[in-house]
Amino acid sequence: LTWHVLLASPILYGIFIPLLILDLSLTIYHWTVFPILHIPRIRRNAYIRLDRQHLSYLPWIVKLTCTYCGYANGLLHYGVRLAGDTEAYFCPIKHQLRQQEFHEPPHHRHFAPFGDAQAFQRLYSPKDRQAP
Repeated sequence: LTWHVLLASPILYGIFIPLLILDLSLTIYHWTVFPILHIPRIRRNAYIRLDRQHLSYLPWIVKLTCTYCGYANGLLHYGVRLAGDTEAYFCPIKHQLRQQEFHEPPHHRHFAPFGDAQAFQRLYSPKDRQAP
């Protein structure tokens, strides 16, 4: 281990408890709000993959870190998907693209263009309302 890794480790692993709390919160949200709004549930394990610890050529510390990173990145990807499906249900409007550094989320590709009221009405019509 290098001194860089040792220095970063408390901060890196310090967010593990907040990640667990986020995981629990997202799970409760997903299992309550999605059925109420008739938004199809998604498979959590399609986003969180813990498999690198089975690689025999990795030292135990790398296996631990790989497992942690797989969980953290997968959980955040899962959260983005839940937020995106919710956004598609309630507000399917793209953001105004004035700033070049804005990275439009992939789920916005089917949203109404910013300022296009007719496209928004087609997407948001209560009688035709469908979950993403």
